[in-house]
Amino acid sequence: MASNDNLALSNLGIVSASGYEEDGLQRAHSRHSQVHGQEFENASLPKADGGKHAWLFLAGCFCIEALTWGFPFSFGIFQEYYTTHAPFSKEPSSIAIIGTSAMGIMYLGAPFSFALLQRYPLHRRHFAVAGLAIMIISLVASSFATRVSHLILTQGVLYAIGGSMLYTPTIIFLDEWFIARKGLAFGVMWAGTGFSGVCIPFLMNWGLNEYSFSTMLRVWSIILFLLVGPLLYFVKPRLPVSPTSHSRRLYWGFMRTSTFWILQTGNILESLGFFIPNIYLPTYARTLGLSSISGTVTISLFNTTSVFGQVILGFLSDRLHITTVILTSTIGATISVFLLWGVSTSFPLLCIFSLVYGLFAGGFTSTYTGSIKEVKRVDDRADAGLVFGLLAAGRGIGSVACGPLSEALLSKQPWVGDATLGYGTGYGLLIVFTGISAMLGGTSWVGRRVGWV
Repeated sequence: MASNDNLALSNLGIVSASGYEEDGLQRAHSRHSQVHGQEFENASLPKADGGKHAWLFLAGCFCIEALTWGFPFSFGIFQEYYTTHAPFSKEPSSIAIIGTSAMGIMYLGAPFSFALLQRYPLHRRHFAVAGLAIMIISLVASSFATRVSHLILTQGVLYAIGGSMLYTPTIIFLDEWFIARKGLAFGVMWAGTGFSGVCIPFLMNWGLNEYSFSTMLRVWSIILFLLVGPLLYFVKPRLPVSPTSHSRRLYWGFMRTSTFWILQTGNILESLGFFIPNIYLPTYARTLGLSSISGTVTISLFNTTSVFGQVILGFLSDRLHITTVILTSTIGATISVFLLWGVSTSFPLLCIFSLVYGLFAGGFTSTYTGSIKEVKRVDDRADAGLVFGLLAAGRGIGSVACGPLSEALLSKQPWVGDATLGYGTGYGLLIVFTGISAMLGGTSWVGRRVGWV
């Protein structure tokens, strides 16, 4: 256990993010070992990588992940509703920005949240509570919206700020609770998004059809309060923080390495197209003459296999070189877009695409733990939390850019009447763009072949 704690504190870089005084803690461990022996060490901290407290913590993270991210990842259901119902149907070109803003800003806010939590380590749990409160306020406020711009500010921007504040502390705490099984633990936590995505689209589709968007947004705010609030009790740090601890200056030297930038480049390029199917599958299904429930099913199938994708890629990240894991995701996602979505003109084919794309593309973020490990291999002073935050911000760049890019591509429709199958439906450029984006996500594998990683 002592070796695991030392690994958590020094090798993974969370010392700086948590505000510990490394030398003092190491001296304390040494003194405790001399006086009380291994028995005291085992009793001083909860067990890492297993045990009741670790698994309860991971279960809490899974549920918080599901409830926080599952909502914006199911935005395609809201997008279909907003584009077909007044008063928002008057501004269809701006509706996609709501969902991409929510996801993008949650990702983009990660570096700032990590910096704040490093500066004020004693307030991490308060940070999460404040984030939950902001999310609830944003949903209630958006239920009174009368224009798309109101939804962008509330359901998009404000929700994202609260979500980032709630989500970031779980990353820091999880890095303390799981060391040897870190990739698997992150995969399990991130699988929460896919798990909730199986249920939330059906719930939202039913509620929007039976009631209204305002009712569903208020109901979801109540669900967040009742479920996430109690779970915050279990999401707590494993390692103690001294009341007198001080943060150290952020170290940015790892950003001068080619390893970081190759991994980050592939991450950004993959994210540019990753969100497109999740946003447009419901409207694509409607273009094919399918019912609204068909679009809901496709999103649920995508999220179902994303659960397995997150866990599998996270598991592989603990055992294989990270560029190999990324290549696995890249090949599966690229083939699924060009050969399945591109030929999908019926509900069964669209379902097969959703299943395969979710399995391979849906687990891409589980590669972040391996990317962090690779960056720390070339620069052991790199802070794990900061590297994670920058990778998340890179994904946010793709998410934010995805909205206006997809709207521009969809407005052109150059192949209607000329191409066949899915490529001739008006979504042809979107399909090609998504496939190219997925393929470029494997940039890091090429970088390793030429010695840049």
